[in-house]
Amino acid sequence: MRPIAAIVLAAGRGTRMRSDRHKVLHPIAGKPMLLQLLDSVSQLGAERQVVVVGDRREQVEAAVAGRGVAIAHQAEQLGTGHAVAQAQGALDGFSGDVLILYGDVPLVRAETMRAMLDRLQASDAPACVVLGFRPADPGAYGRVIADDAGRIDCMVEYKDASDAERAVTLCNSGLMAVRGEDLFALLSRVGNDNAAGEYYLPDIVMLASGDGRASAVIETDAVEVTGVNSRGELAALEAEWQSQRRARAMAEGATLIAPETVWFSHDTRLGRDVTVEPNVWFGPGVSIDDGVVIHGFSHLEGCSIATGAGIGPYARLRPGAEIGRDARVGNFVELKKAVLGEGAKANHLSYIGDADVGAGANIGAGTITCNYDGFFKYRTVIGEGAFIGSNSALVAPVSVGDGAIVGAGSVVTKDVERDALALARGRQEMRAGWAARFRSMMKARKAAK
Repeated sequence: MRPIAAIVLAAGRGTRMRSDRHKVLHPIAGKPMLLQLLDSVSQLGAERQVVVVGDRREQVEAAVAGRGVAIAHQAEQLGTGHAVAQAQGALDGFSGDVLILYGDVPLVRAETMRAMLDRLQASDAPACVVLGFRPADPGAYGRVIADDAGRIDCMVEYKDASDAERAVTLCNSGLMAVRGEDLFALLSRVGNDNAAGEYYLPDIVMLASGDGRASAVIETDAVEVTGVNSRGELAALEAEWQSQRRARAMAEGATLIAPETVWFSHDTRLGRDVTVEPNVWFGPGVSIDDGVVIHGFSHLEGCSIATGAGIGPYARLRPGAEIGRDARVGNFVELKKAVLGEGAKANHLSYIGDADVGAGANIGAGTITCNYDGFFKYRTVIGEGAFIGSNSALVAPVSVGDGAIVGAGSVVTKDVERDALALARGRQEMRAGWAARFRSMMKARKAAK
């Protein structure tokens, strides 16, 4: 197999997004579009990755920092051919096959990229491989005119196409695979004698044809090559991604009671026989084992949930929450950077942050771990089988021993020994008849006014 390089075009202004954020950094399923694409490229084992930047380049450079990605700068927006040409320096000395991709076309699968490269190495040795698609509305896409074997006769931009060419439904996605030894030689010959006065990348296909070298097209689904130019298009692609992810979740053995109300992240992992009730949101970094039930209106991110646990309804699990086997997290309970041990319960109206809760422990309604003093965070440790009474506040750093009981309404500031009872609340007093006398006095005072 020949070495692989990828050139990702990300220099456009993205004015239709009306955003201070670079277009390719807007997320799909919780991950910036550009990084989604680069992750797919990485699956191929690409030797080099080059991102062509322009407007707001500093945002893109920051996003790819540490990924081994080279940067090429397109100072002027003179067309896709001109943009690709800017990567020549970054690919100096490279000998292999080059994929040309777009940062705002994020859902191209590694398998599709591999199919393009395989076609490039087929026995008929096409000069270029173009990724085509057939949208429901071909609109203003460039057209690919090809024979039944996929050998390209002509490629033309919509602005320059004849009526007969516009009637063709096979469209050019813009994605291509070209041998490195051919790419820049062909680009150097591209002119800008067209309706837009730009240097079009697809022109290399016809230049190669003039040299007696045919190119080929392979097709993929329109969704895979859908680009994003506006907030509306971003929302539409997100909806399509979510629809496909829900279908996959159910095919893999999860039950979604109302699939259209569940929102996944790019890396959500669900085990078998997981049940997800309506209106559940999964942020990045959620891993759920078999047999878990997520009740409605729960919000999860950066957490792990072990087999048999139950979550919600209206629960919030924040990053660092680890829910043990058969544990229970109930309504209006929030956990952050906390471990809830096997069989432990926090069923009602509690905040458990920066804490370790032992197996079988019970956290009463209204319990909070006071983990922050305005400057630093501190940890609370609750032992196995401990019982924390309702409306208790555990002021960290503090520990409650195995089997200990904290009486309801306590404010615990000191460690509690194993199997001990801790009471930390004011003594109750009762004054007989006081309430009746108070009401009588206040009624008389009000009547006198």
